[in-house]
Amino acid sequence: MNQNSDIRFCIVVPCYNEEKRLPSEDFKSFLQINPEVLVCFVNDGSSDNTLGILNRIKQDFPYNADVLSLDQNKGKAEAVRLGFQYCNANFSHEFIAYLDADLATTLEECVELKSNLRGAVNFVFGSRMVKLGSEIKRSNFRFVTGRIIATFISKILKLNVYDTQCGCKLFSRDISVRIFDQPFLSKWLFDVELFKRFILVYGREIAKKKMIEIPLKKWIDKGDSKVSMTYFFRMWWDLYSIHRYYKSKGELYALEPNIIDENA
Repeated sequence: MNQNSDIRFCIVVPCYNEEKRLPSEDFKSFLQINPEVLVCFVNDGSSDNTLGILNRIKQDFPYNADVLSLDQNKGKAEAVRLGFQYCNANFSHEFIAYLDADLATTLEECVELKSNLRGAVNFVFGSRMVKLGSEIKRSNFRFVTGRIIATFISKILKLNVYDTQCGCKLFSRDISVRIFDQPFLSKWLFDVELFKRFILVYGREIAKKKMIEIPLKKWIDKGDSKVSMTYFFRMWWDLYSIHRYYKSKGELYALEPNIIDENA
């Protein structure tokens, strides 16, 4: 890729069989007026023409669009992780995020959330909280199951988080290098693992000061979720496995005390 030294923000977009639903024109319009933002598409072993569509976007915007193509389908968690590693190894950005390919959360709002990455805060995440003035559209099933899951996860994490599973999360480059280093246990609940890793890096009390949850102005359920309905029953085992695993893995992520103090 032709390097653009003006890139300060990378957005990783995992794509699996998105040929028929990728909002290509939305991406192109955004890239046209945001030359300082790089969109890195990760083709997750798609079996349709997703890669061809992504390569055409890259061809049209060689300075702020890139494509990482995986030979085999690895799942959203690994696609996002490899996208983060690719960006961190190849670009000089300050901040990095991931966003769902259907743009349920818009690119523009993702960029707006970046303004909250300042001072001590190095982890910002969107929240699908219905409030006056917002436009949050979810199916009844996804809303009800989402609230059950979110409440349970909040208790596991011991954090008052409304929505851990929203597919819009932003990080400073430095912390992303650390918490996207190792593969995730779960293909779909890796968001929970991100919170676990973040807490292990700083300790719970400092971690609370370094993250912020922002209610989204707009989130539209586009349907065609890649997650099977049956996963609702299997995910409880995933949550248990995640909790048990990270309970014994603090040494992989914990910073030295003096580093923690400098970033508090």
